[in-house]
Amino acid sequence: MSRPPPRLAIDPSSPDFDAEALRRGVRIRFNGRERTDVEAYDLAEGWIRVQAGKTVDRRGKPLTLKLPGRVEAWFADEPEPEGEPAAEG
Repeated sequence: MSRPPPRLAIDPSSPDFDAEALRRGVRIRFNGRERTDVEAYDLAEGWIRVQAGKTVDRRGKPLTLKLPGRVEAWFADEPEPEGEPAAEG
């Protein structure tokens, strides 16, 4: 597998969960900035899910926000994809 899956989630109960890809490490750039707080993403639909603070639902799972935008994904053990450089900050 040379490219990350088009959809990925870190929640094991999600149908988009992929343990092998997560073990390998997936890095995400969202709207030109690298993000480390992504809970799930979809490359085709162009969105990421991030945790909404420290709030949790009644089952103890974090509440998330779905943010639309340009999403790029690559494996951590591969060079960064060509394009605009990641913004620091």
